[in-house]
Amino acid sequence: MSAEAAIQQAPAARGRLPLGVYLLSFSLFSMGSAEFLLAGVLPAVAEDLRITLSSAGALISAFAAGVVVGGPPLAIMTLRWPRRTTLVVTQVLFAACVAIGILTDNYAVLLTTRFLCGLAYAGFWAVAAVTAISLVPADRTARASGVVVSGLSLAMIVGGPAGALLSYFTGWRGGFWAVVVLTLAGAVVTLVALPATSARGEASVRSELRTMRRPQLWVVYAVTLLSTAAYMISFNYLAAFLTDVTRIPGVWVPAILTLFGVGALIGLSIGGRIADRLPTRALLAGAVGIVVCSVLLAVLARHALAVVPLVLLLGVAGFVLNPAIYGRVFAIAVQAPTLAGATTVSAFQLGISLVPVLAAAALDAGAGITVIPWLGAGLAAITTVPVLLDRMMSSRGA
Repeated sequence: MSAEAAIQQAPAARGRLPLGVYLLSFSLFSMGSAEFLLAGVLPAVAEDLRITLSSAGALISAFAAGVVVGGPPLAIMTLRWPRRTTLVVTQVLFAACVAIGILTDNYAVLLTTRFLCGLAYAGFWAVAAVTAISLVPADRTARASGVVVSGLSLAMIVGGPAGALLSYFTGWRGGFWAVVVLTLAGAVVTLVALPATSARGEASVRSELRTMRRPQLWVVYAVTLLSTAAYMISFNYLAAFLTDVTRIPGVWVPAILTLFGVGALIGLSIGGRIADRLPTRALLAGAVGIVVCSVLLAVLARHALAVVPLVLLLGVAGFVLNPAIYGRVFAIAVQAPTLAGATTVSAFQLGISLVPVLAAAALDAGAGITVIPWLGAGLAAITTVPVLLDRMMSSRGA
């Protein structure tokens, strides 16, 4: 039996996912920590580079822009590469860009490297998801995808805060040096532990592009964008919501935000176990859960004993959807998953990127911070439309 077959078959026989799936999750955690770390050190970056806070904030947007635009083109460019090679190259490029950025005092260079980090991150994430499902049987693809994406949740609740704490003692660059070390470690482990794959048998560019013309795939992308915006809009403004409305002391806010990440891990675990068998129910349960949690957050905003557990439940509801989303994408694009998976990553990031625009429009119009969870509830309610449309198209064999 080959090394690849051993990795794929032995764990399945014991009811466990292959080690390679967890290694990919670790690498996504390492790289994703850079995304969540920057928000915690923005004032220090602005002071050190002598730029405004809004200019420092543009570094977050540059990373997001790289993810949104980078995934699909990189998927096409590397389509004929062995997957392991693509994973290692994107991790090394990511680490190199982070290192160049923190070695410079030039804002323009740092802005450029953040964009390039987003490109590499998108390329890795897309190929990692495809690689994970190639390591498991067809009836466990959603679960494997959920485990890989859980690396991003860990980056949110552990990597970002830990990097910010390290930067507090070492200067803002210290946390990013930790990201560089972890990312390179992930690249080495990927090279050693993941089986090599041949370009033979991979879909052609023409086949990938033909698959992207399937309307049902774009229906699932609509689910991805809307649902991501639905839970992230509340999460992004939770700190202000908790202190200004719920009147929770600021010292408790990081711990409560961490509860959202804990809920996300629980949601991924639940979603990964049910999405392969009941994808539509997982999607509807997540969307309805976001509606309920968001409405209750708005109505019970002044009651801390209600708000705190609702933050946890919002994380559960939001991330129950993610394994089902990947499961649906790879089921629809079964013959050509790479570009479809890359576009899924872009849809996730685009949903996150739309949050500040929607929230700013409401707040600039004079609405209070309590309007934010209502917006999340509305987005989640709209999410049910493409979910039901996807089910209808599946039943008709679209």
